[in-house]
Amino acid sequence: MRKLRISAISYLNTAPLMWDFEHGEAGSHFEISYTIPSGCARALAEGSGDIGIIPAAAYTQIPGLQILPDVAIASRRAVRSILLVSKVPLERARTVALDTSSMTSVALCKILLKWLGGERQYAPMEPELEKMLTSNDAALVIGDPALQIDSTCYYTLDLAEEWIRITGKPFVFAFWAVRGNAAVEADPALDLVALFRDSRDHGLEPSNLTAITREWSAKLNLSEGQVRSYLTENIHYQLDAECLDGLQTFYRYAAEIDALPAATELHFLHSVRTLAG
Repeated sequence: MRKLRISAISYLNTAPLMWDFEHGEAGSHFEISYTIPSGCARALAEGSGDIGIIPAAAYTQIPGLQILPDVAIASRRAVRSILLVSKVPLERARTVALDTSSMTSVALCKILLKWLGGERQYAPMEPELEKMLTSNDAALVIGDPALQIDSTCYYTLDLAEEWIRITGKPFVFAFWAVRGNAAVEADPALDLVALFRDSRDHGLEPSNLTAITREWSAKLNLSEGQVRSYLTENIHYQLDAECLDGLQTFYRYAAEIDALPAATELHFLHSVRTLAG
């Protein structure tokens, strides 16, 4: 028995998910570190992390993962924080810088641009928009940096909004996953599924959302209204049946264009509460 290592993302959209781990007793049961989405995937792949809020794309590349059910970072409308930003109309963009923080958004970007038609060259780059656009027509930017972009200065495409427009399905960007058999090494009294689900639920309670909004408004230099609407309207935190359908559709299209390996069957960690009840 040992403390499991959580690899979390230091973005606004994960703040509600981490509520109990940062403000309650849940955090005392784990070792917690923060990184970027691709860093979470790397931690689970290398074994330096046991539980991570991994990009959906990483599930196709890391064997032996189990998904914690019910919780996701998804969108059923424009997401605002996953943007393709271009100096020219998107159909004319031929060189695209890809944010190295991302995995899922990179694959989604390639799918959408494939559907738009034409050949493109891609260049992985650090998420610094001016540098990305100096040598490329367009740039994929994700997370908090995307929220701070003045979209009136560029041609922009919200990738979630475009995916939903074309497919009619929600898009899942990330979810919690457990590495290999790490769950059996944890305190058997801990119900991991319930802990992570409850933390999400508590983080979305109105009073706690207000606290998150105030903190992150100052961090990102955005209005409290912008932050709150993002968390309550643009991000969907449930890994429900429609989202799972959208996830499987994404895996299928990404494999068809060789943006990702073919996805394996989805494996979920069971809840102690469910088994007991």
